[in-house]
Parts: sequence; C-alpha cells; structure tokens
Amino acid sequence: MHKALRWLLTLVVLIGTVSTAGAATAAESGPTDIKDRLLSVPGMSLIEEKPYTGYRYFVLSYTQPVDHRHPSKGTFQQRITVLHKDVSRPTVFFTGGYNVSTTPRRSEPTQIVDGNQVSMEYRFFTPSRPDPADWSKLDIWQAASDQHRIFKALKKIYTKNWISTGGSKGGMTATYYERFYPRDMDGVVAYVAPNDVVNNEDSAYDRFFEKVGTKECRDRLNAVQREALVRRESLEKKYAEYAAAEGFTFTTVGSLDKAYEAVVLDYVWGFWQYNLLANCGDDELIPPNAKTATDDQIWTSIDTISGFSFYTDQGLEPYTPYYYQAATQLGAPTIGFPHIEKKYIRYGYQPPRTFVPRSIPTKFQPYAMRDVDNWVRHNARHMLYVYGQNDPWGAERFRVDKGAKDAYVFTAPGMNHGANVAGLVADQKAFATARILDWAGVSATAVSEAKPLAKFDTKLDVRNVAREPALRP
Repeated sequence: MHKALRWLLTLVVLIGTVSTAGAATAAESGPTDIKDRLLSVPGMSLIEEKPYTGYRYFVLSYTQPVDHRHPSKGTFQQRITVLHKDVSRPTVFFTGGYNVSTTPRRSEPTQIVDGNQVSMEYRFFTPSRPDPADWSKLDIWQAASDQHRIFKALKKIYTKNWISTGGSKGGMTATYYERFYPRDMDGVVAYVAPNDVVNNEDSAYDRFFEKVGTKECRDRLNAVQREALVRRESLEKKYAEYAAAEGFTFTTVGSLDKAYEAVVLDYVWGFWQYNLLANCGDDELIPPNAKTATDDQIWTSIDTISGFSFYTDQGLEPYTPYYYQAATQLGAPTIGFPHIEKKYIRYGYQPPRTFVPRSIPTKFQPYAMRDVDNWVRHNARHMLYVYGQNDPWGAERFRVDKGAKDAYVFTAPGMNHGANVAGLVADQKAFATARILDWAGVSATAVSEAKPLAKFDTKLDVRNVAREPALRP
C-alpha cells in the first residue's frame, strides 16, 4: 500500500513537471515583442506605429460586431490606440466619447499611475462607423460592449489593474461602461461628466448662470449676446457672405437664420465652458461696451467663443453621432435668457433632433439616464468624479449616495470644462491621487505619498481645452 502511494505521488509530480515544462515552452515560442503580441489578438490589425521616447505607440483597428446581441449580423472596424509603457504597469482605458486622437497623449490618471493607456474611438464616429450605418445600434450599451470586448482581448497582455477614465462625454462613457460591466475595471475617474436625468427639467442650468463668476462678467457677456440679436439683420448679411465664401450650407439646421441664433445663444455657455473668469477682462475677446462696439467686434467675439461655422452642414456632420445620442438617450440642456427680450429670440435652444439629418430617425428613451443615475448613486464602487466650479456642464452632475462605497465627487474651484485632479484643493488632490494609485494596485509606499508616479510631459500631458462647439460635452 505504501509503495503504491509513493508510486502515485511520483507519477503526479512527473505529470506536473512535464505540464509546466510544456507551458514554459509554449510561452517562449509565443510572440514577445509588444507589437506582435497586440497583433496576435484575433481581429486586431496595425494602422501605424509612431515613435515616442519611453513608450511604444500604436494606432490599431479592431473588428467589432455591429450588434453585440447578434454578433453574426455584421462587423465594423473600430480604431483604438495603445500607448505602451510596460506590461508590468497598470493600464488606463481612456474614452473621449468622440473620435480618437492618433497623436500620443496621456490622460491624467495615466500620468498618476505611470501606466499604459488604451484609447477607444466611439462607435459611429468616422472611420469607426458600420457601412451601411444602422443608427439604432448606436446606444450606450452597445458602446460599453465595444469597450468590454477590447478589455477582454487586451487583459491577457496587460494583466495588472485597469482604470477607466474620460472627460465630458468621455466621462459619461466611462460611467456607462462601469454601469453595464462593473467587474471589468478596478477604478473609474470621470471628469466633468454631465448627467441629464430628467431631460425636460433643466432649472439647475438657469440657477448656474444666475451665479457663475461675477455680476460684472455676467453683465458683460449678456450684453454682447443680446446685442448680437439686436443687430441680427446686419450681422446675418455678414454671415451669408461668410457662408458663401466658404461653401457652407444649412440643410440640417433648416436655415441660416436658425443657425445664426443657435451660435449666438451658445455664446455665454461657450465662454464659461472653455474660459476662466480672468478672460472676462479681455477687451479684444469681449467688447467692454456692447452698444458702442462695431459690428466686427460683436461678430469676432461671438465667432471666437461660439464659432459661426459650427451649425452649418459641414460643421455639424462630424458630430451627428453625438446629436443622435442626445436625441435618443443622453438628453440635452435648455436654458432661459432673462436678459434678452422675447422679441429678439425666435427659436430658443433647439433640441438635438434639429442637428440630426432628417433621414436618420430618432426616438427619445427617458429611462436610459434614470437607470444609470440610480445605479451610480446606489452601486458606485471605486469611482471618482471631478467637476469645475465654473463649468456649465457641472450644473447637472453625477452624485453618490450611501449605497456607494469608495466613491467620491469633487469640485475644482474656479475651473472650467478642463477641471482635473491637479486643480482640486490640496487635501482633496492628495486624497484623490491616493485613491487612484490604490485602485491601480501600485505599492503601498506610492499610495501613501499620493503623488503622480510619472513626471509631467509638456507634449503628452497637456489637455486641449481650446474652443470647441458649446452645448456638446
């Protein structure tokens, strides 16, 4: 009996040794270069590799199902990028919610944890659009499922902790991903993420504009906005000349008149979204006396902050996926203009449906945002939200209640739509940095020091918050 037992144990050891050796041989025979490892993922192909000191940077294409519920019904190619540091480092999954940048960039959490970064282009933003485009497959669950499949494919290579992040619509995207796939990420850092729970109740925005900044600045901005509508006739002539010279058309929005008013009504919102209070004193940006300003001064101020090209067909086309989502699930804000007489406003804030071509049907789903909001308030785990004090999009924001654990909402004083952890007050900055490091699974020493592990890089780490169309997160 003892001899038989010894023989059996010997056999088990031998089998284990052979299995281990076989596994080691298989691992050694597999690809070791990171590019080869990435391209060994089924459905992954290389668009280009760009050099950057200390990293490998890849622009890739990944095959995704058009409909994750019915994967056999067609595929499309989705762009992603990988900023590779080392497989032994944590990985940050960045989503901008729009087109992906193909220039090497590092999100704030990536700098904090000194990690890798995977960035995803949102479905239906070209070139990541199915052909033909079934717009009913553009929703927050399908997009979250895109992210889930990318994560599952790359987790085999980047085996350490993962954190998702994004700003504005990217912060919304990171939130929706967490709601539908809460077991994927080890943490979430969402910046300036709007949360329009009840689409037809937007009084929070009106209250915001009553108090933001200083009265002097508010009055100055309001006066220029009103004056642009008072001088509608003369400035629309200038707009028509501009459109003709540039070849701009207005089929989607309906008319030059509607486009003009939309640009002007974006003005105050656009200022606070992308400027700081100090910019209010810039006489070249904002005429100090709107009534005595020339038409050119009013035009230049509105154009610089809002952009007269945006509500043209050519300006709107790249953002059709966003406006489709706003018209079907995300919702959109509406605000009043108490400083402007009703006779000067013909349309008011126009709904997202206005900015979607008539050939694309839309139907709003009021339950979508209510579901996400309820989930975040009661189920958030390892989630951090950062908002800017003077950012209009923060008027309706995500909140966490008692059901949430290790989840936080902070506000950066004086900051706009570019708010970040670095802009928080000192104790909140240290606390938020420590939580991000802890979620990333780095050393206890690094967590206790609560400082970014990578040095600031002027090319990689500068977030572009230059003028973009207002009323789009």
